[in-house]
Amino acid sequence: MSDTDSDAGAGAPGPRGDHFVQSLERGLGVVRAFSAERPEMTLSEVARATGLTRAAARRFLLTLADLGYVRFDGRLFALTPRVLELGYAYLSAAGLPEVAQPHLQALAAEVRESSSVSVLDGDDVVYVARAATSRIMTVAISVGTRFPACVTSMGRVLLAGRPDAELEAYLARLEVPALTAHTVADAAALRTELDRVRAQGWAIVDQELEEGLRSVAAPIRDREGRVVAAANVSVQASRMPVRGLRTEILPSLLATVARVEADLEIASRTSGPARA
Repeated sequence: MSDTDSDAGAGAPGPRGDHFVQSLERGLGVVRAFSAERPEMTLSEVARATGLTRAAARRFLLTLADLGYVRFDGRLFALTPRVLELGYAYLSAAGLPEVAQPHLQALAAEVRESSSVSVLDGDDVVYVARAATSRIMTVAISVGTRFPACVTSMGRVLLAGRPDAELEAYLARLEVPALTAHTVADAAALRTELDRVRAQGWAIVDQELEEGLRSVAAPIRDREGRVVAAANVSVQASRMPVRGLRTEILPSLLATVARVEADLEIASRTSGPARA
């Protein structure tokens, strides 16, 4: 298969030089097609999700299977744990997860609730560190989990930290997923909320990602003051009202973020700029 074959590609094309390897883009598109909502897919479903022909999708899937990144049971394709290697190389180089993890564990032990750190990737938040409690939640979250930024507390502090032009472009193309009856599904209302988050320096999301789940988040900034990540604490709504998030959880979260930022500052002085 040549790098310029005529099969339909996955993803919108952008400016590309002579170096661009289109087949690599399409192969990565196949990997990205799988998600928590689509952990297993047939060949036809992968082809539809990526915009590839069935023949091209089959070649990519079988190649990924040969490399150990995909498994196939005769009808359904699914990713294998080996795909985590692709992300771990970035995470280990970034430094942020290693710096944040002990602070998250201390925070989770203090408030007895799960805490996480995420970064913004496109229109999604991606979890890069997490300290979970044994409490039961129906949302399955681990390192590498992605959620739409607009419906999460960490996503909102990350979006609020973006430059105005970038934020306006995001809101212009936004299609808010109405995940619950509480989801802020209007771009104008979301912009108002992001302005509030930017002014106060933290965000609370009340059952917008999932019924019964509340969270509070604060931004993590680098030495230049840029928002590079976010940390949160999530609770079950039946155990804590929104007011409790502000009075009982937020102070501990802000103190934890300050400690993470201080450690990132030390790391940046000793090993170059901190990367999220």
